[in-house]
Amino acid sequence: MSALTKTNEQMPAKVSAKQTASAGQYLTFVLGGEVYAIGILNTKEIIDYGYLTEVPMMPSFVRGVINLRGSVVPVIDLQARFGKGNTAVDKRTGIIIVETHRDTEEGDQQDIGIIVDAVNEVVDINQSDIEPAPSFGAGIPSDFINAMAKRDDRFVILLNVNRVLSIDEMAALSHSVEYA
Repeated sequence: MSALTKTNEQMPAKVSAKQTASAGQYLTFVLGGEVYAIGILNTKEIIDYGYLTEVPMMPSFVRGVINLRGSVVPVIDLQARFGKGNTAVDKRTGIIIVETHRDTEEGDQQDIGIIVDAVNEVVDINQSDIEPAPSFGAGIPSDFINAMAKRDDRFVILLNVNRVLSIDEMAALSHSVEYA
């Protein structure tokens, strides 16, 4: 009976990764000319782009680590993660510190910084403004997108933070680089 209970407890975590986004507050930002958003509950803070310590043998989208109040926080170049080249750093470039979770029984969490061209604002998005993610055409892997939100006659791409910043996938990629 406990094996059945464990299976049922684990199912919602996997199903929720494929569900569309829900109404709420989102932090919007610009990356490569497109507007993206992540749930405000995933966002811990926003900092200016600063000194990064490069770590050898990491995938190209891992730009390095920063010291955030004594903690080592990996910093991901989101544009490179999407396969669109490196983000050009200028005076508006920022780092959003995001809390991610692993789909494990322990529920491990990790803070990860993502480099963005510019942070815009926090917006309220209604459920009526949310459309399912397209299966093609966004220029990034479709499982990285939770949904699309209509805002000011444009679409904002609502990212699936736990998929885009999957600790397990990035660890696997770093091992493949290490042994390549």
